Amino acid sequence: MGEISAQVSNKRLSTKDATFEKQYATDSLPKQLSLQDIVVKGKKPPVSFKLDRQVFRAAEYLNANNGTAIDLIKNLPSMSVNGQGEITARGSSSIQVLINGKPTQGDPAFILGQLSAASIESVEFISSPGAAFDAEGKSGILNVITKNAPEGGLIVSSNIMMGAPPINDFNNQRQDAPQRYSGDVSLGYQQGRWDISTGFNYIRNDIAGYREGDAYTISPPYKTSFPSEGERSFKRYSMGGRASAIFQFNEKNNIDVALYIGKKYQRRVADLVYNNSKMDLLIRRTISRFQYFNENTAEKEGIFSLATIGSSHQLNRQSSFAQSFQYEGAILESLTSNFNYSDRSKSFLYQETSNPGSNPLHAFRWKADLKGSSGNIAWQTGIQLRRDDQKGEFNYLSRTSADAPFTKDLFFSGNIRVENNIQAGYFQFSSQMNKWFVQGGIRAEHMVRHVKVAAIARNSLSLLNLFPTYLIRYQASPKTLFKNSFTRRIKRTNNFELNPLPEREHSETLEQGDPNLLPELTGTWELGLEQKLSKGNIAFSLYHQRIKNPIQRVNNIFNDTILGRLFTNAGFATQTGVEWGLNYRIARIWQVMIGGNAYKYDIRGQLFNGLVEAANSGWVYSINAAQTLGLKNNWSIQLSLNYLSLRATAQGEDGAFFTPNMAIRKISKDSRWNIQLQWLFIDAGMGVSNKQRITTKGKYFFTTTNYIYEPDQIQFSMGFNLSRKNRKLNLPQSEIAEKEF
Repeated sequence: MGEISAQVSNKRLSTKDATFEKQYATDSLPKQLSLQDIVVKGKKPPVSFKLDRQVFRAAEYLNANNGTAIDLIKNLPSMSVNGQGEITARGSSSIQVLINGKPTQGDPAFILGQLSAASIESVEFISSPGAAFDAEGKSGILNVITKNAPEGGLIVSSNIMMGAPPINDFNNQRQDAPQRYSGDVSLGYQQGRWDISTGFNYIRNDIAGYREGDAYTISPPYKTSFPSEGERSFKRYSMGGRASAIFQFNEKNNIDVALYIGKKYQRRVADLVYNNSKMDLLIRRTISRFQYFNENTAEKEGIFSLATIGSSHQLNRQSSFAQSFQYEGAILESLTSNFNYSDRSKSFLYQETSNPGSNPLHAFRWKADLKGSSGNIAWQTGIQLRRDDQKGEFNYLSRTSADAPFTKDLFFSGNIRVENNIQAGYFQFSSQMNKWFVQGGIRAEHMVRHVKVAAIARNSLSLLNLFPTYLIRYQASPKTLFKNSFTRRIKRTNNFELNPLPEREHSETLEQGDPNLLPELTGTWELGLEQKLSKGNIAFSLYHQRIKNPIQRVNNIFNDTILGRLFTNAGFATQTGVEWGLNYRIARIWQVMIGGNAYKYDIRGQLFNGLVEAANSGWVYSINAAQTLGLKNNWSIQLSLNYLSLRATAQGEDGAFFTPNMAIRKISKDSRWNIQLQWLFIDAGMGVSNKQRITTKGKYFFTTTNYIYEPDQIQFSMGFNLSRKNRKLNLPQSEIAEKEF
């Protein structure tokens, strides 16, 4: 069997024996070749551009291979993940997640945390979605494309991972042996009228950790301080299965069905020693001291399901019609247990509280789209009907002895129901005129939200919003393109943000929402450049956002040793920033990928119905970089880093977060097997990686917490990949270089 390699940039062909220029190819190659007889070697670009989006190949990010979709997405130029696991794009967690083009309703971190990175083919980021997309997600849209079979062929992919014991477990006592392992398998088959794919993955990813905190409240003339420190560790796992099928009735009609079911579990332990003291500010003297041990456990479990059925029909040469129905469900359960003991020996119990909760979600969505064209103008219009229903039950139970029965606190307990009904319609057009491409549209959405809490009267909100969009692209040269766009987006409220029933997350905090919370509206203007280079490309964007009703998580004083943590609207905010991404191949072995985002965030407004003035501003930047070296005999090594700078909030700041990683990979000669060694969250005793400080302050309170997560994690993995076409390919002599390579 022979071997043929291709390098697209200079159109050279080489065999094992000799190298031929393009013009001699016709004399050197056989008239017919089978894919079973040759191996085609080439390099796809890690980043490419489509009309309204950037496309990132998942295979380029070696350090994400054994993780979830979150580990992959955090490497994209506009994306970042903080120490709490929150995903943000351009500084906002309001992101619309699509799976193979199908919209999802849940929290992005919850959804993406159930998808194996190994099952993903590519990720598309749309910063300025058109009117045809749902208006949800103020920062744009992430479309996750999973692997499927090649045309007329089969794909099989499988991976297993084992993690080494922790190098630094912070002497954790309650969860002292974090475990890390995973496995996934993907199958795809395409033949004739059928295109079928399925897959399953399981990930166990525990992490050790530590927490240092300091806080005080002032109630004149007294100042109460309650610093704390101790274990903060996680036991967590997720699993998911997916299946999809497309059946082509004929050239004009097809039907597709898809099903996804996933489960995620997390158990967070926070065992903290508190040293409380009270000072009389008039005489500047400490008048009392009190130490106790707080054992806190927060368990969360969710089962997520997504089912969709759709069809598309080619009406004639100029028009088509498509419709789909989608159901999304989530069964969310939580339990927070809080024990206050006299000391670590647990010799005496002061108080025990328990916060069980259930919060199931049912969401339905039907949409229909009609597309057509006339001359050089293409248009599309459609409608969407959407209904979301969440019925939550939350209880607050307490007792002062292990033998005593629990007492239910009616002030903190109750039921909550949130209903959203949304009717939307849109019209969008586009036209290509020489070097210019223009797209414009408008979307109208009518939303009715009902919030019913316990016996309190139902709170209703009705809003009619218009979401105009436009996109202009100018192809200045074959390698240079300029673009300008505007889009208006919305961040809708969820049950957690609307729930006014407090939850005792820690001994010192009560979590609470606001049933009167307004959705956040954002208008984004963007000017960008896409430049193709000889061995890569670069993208640059300047953007400005104006944000109405920004949703903030802020603190107030509940009592002298407990802070309330609440969601509220904070007036108005602006954000102006730049975003860039560069990928470039240096020589044959060195691939550079670097991207980042820098913006100034300015927030102004009033909190708690005008009782507190809020004003803060500051620059924020993030950098994501990866350097890949392709060595001999199919060895490769990748070094990557993710850095998120300090970020201003309405009442304080979120500290910087830094995570470097390294991977060494070997691929077998037939490209079917691979082995990989990873060193994640590299710290090497320096104490700078995988930690973040969160600080908030007001006139009469201050709190700062340093979250330290386990660094220096070592993982070993092995993978198998098979992609095979069933048909042979006939290559005419004179067109090999042009058509194949």
